[in-house]
Amino acid sequence: MRRFSFLLSVAILIAIALPALAQPMPGGRREAPPTRGEAPSNPGGAPAPTPSGTVSGSTQGGRAIIQDAPKAPVQKEKLNLEDTLYLDLEYGRVVIKLRPDLAPNTVARFKELTRQGFYDGLVFHRVIEGFMAQTGDPKGDGTGGSGKNQNAEFNNGKHLRGAVSMARAANINSADSQFFIVLADSPHLNGQYTMFAEVVEGMEFVDQIRKGNPQRNGSVPYPDRIVELQVAADAVKKEGTKAAAPAAAKPAAKPATKPAAKKE
Repeated sequence: MRRFSFLLSVAILIAIALPALAQPMPGGRREAPPTRGEAPSNPGGAPAPTPSGTVSGSTQGGRAIIQDAPKAPVQKEKLNLEDTLYLDLEYGRVVIKLRPDLAPNTVARFKELTRQGFYDGLVFHRVIEGFMAQTGDPKGDGTGGSGKNQNAEFNNGKHLRGAVSMARAANINSADSQFFIVLADSPHLNGQYTMFAEVVEGMEFVDQIRKGNPQRNGSVPYPDRIVELQVAADAVKKEGTKAAAPAAAKPAAKPATKPAAKKE
């Protein structure tokens, strides 16, 4: 009887002690181990990564997991054709966005020369690898122009890769018809030259323009040429007219005639 009472007392003490052992202790968190088949708990309730290294959006097991949202496709900018140029090179077409918001007078004069066909056939007379490609000189040696200088319109435009800017001499108001396309970021040109446009398509064709000798200031012995430079609005009209012309101008078939007798 005494033995039974002793065992009963021990059982009661064990029953009282077990809940206390499972409680958090000062200085740390105590937690019972998971049962078989249950995922280990995630301290703080943070989502657990999947084996792929990403986080799943599943809520199975009562744990909210987040997935990366799909990225929206990048939309091409809708260009104003009146303020867009098509620069046709031997390698392909380069699309240039004019920036009248930065240099309105320069843009107006450049479009005027373009519509005169001034740039067609001109060479890229000075091209320096990793810097810029320059053209727009009717003489082809860097000394020519249209004969009408433009006042500088220095602005906040950045001379990053693809920027289009006016060339000039020491006089800041000596820009005329010559311009250059920046091949690599050139921040030292910012605020020193009139940036008036930027390449938005076809920079890979600009990269193919023949380079000059850096020891000779980038002079190109066998330079590439501008095949044609057009305002995009004009090009679209012209190309549309050309497409319609064959059907409209097709001559009527002539009846077959006997060849005339050869005169002796």
